[in-house]
Amino acid sequence: MPSVFVQGRPVDSYPRLAPEAGNGRVRRITEVGEEVLHKPCREVTEFGPDLAALIDDMFLTMYIADGAGLAANQVGVDLRLFVYDCPDDDGVRHVGHIVNPVLEPLDPAGRRLLDDGEGCLSVPGAAMDVPRPDRAVVHGYDRDGEPLVIEGTGYFARCLAHETDHANGQVYLDRLSRRERKDALRQMADRREAVFARRSANVAALSG
Repeated sequence: MPSVFVQGRPVDSYPRLAPEAGNGRVRRITEVGEEVLHKPCREVTEFGPDLAALIDDMFLTMYIADGAGLAANQVGVDLRLFVYDCPDDDGVRHVGHIVNPVLEPLDPAGRRLLDDGEGCLSVPGAAMDVPRPDRAVVHGYDRDGEPLVIEGTGYFARCLAHETDHANGQVYLDRLSRRERKDALRQMADRREAVFARRSANVAALSG
């Protein structure tokens, strides 16, 4: 089994950071409560240099924030798009981007839910158990408008579902009970400053 898949295809080797990040600039990450995170995003209709630049920025911003995935509305852009650099449960690394993602419905008979920890860069410092299927298939396009199908299992399946939720205007808190949501927001209040300190340190290290 190859150890890295890029845009769903195996590669022999890959750098620690996706090359796109080298062309990007760090953007501010939106936080829960901001309108752009809580409404469905617009379809991408133009594939070109502006979209490519946004993807570059999103990769760099994701790495600065120590994330496994990042959606466009998490950098304040109302478009259906996300990037990812995420392992699955077998330790295989998956790297890429998906434009206009659509999560394929799974047959309930063959679906297995995993109740596991989940966080979000837009809910800094909080982590809660969220039930998700152990497999996900996402249909979409790459930055050039070519059709794309990405399949994941385990933690990577969770990432694909989580980021597609963002494109649909949902955050993972929406999948929690009222009590659990309050717990997550309390965690965020307690840990937010420490998270921002780490992000600032990552920016400084990158600049140095």
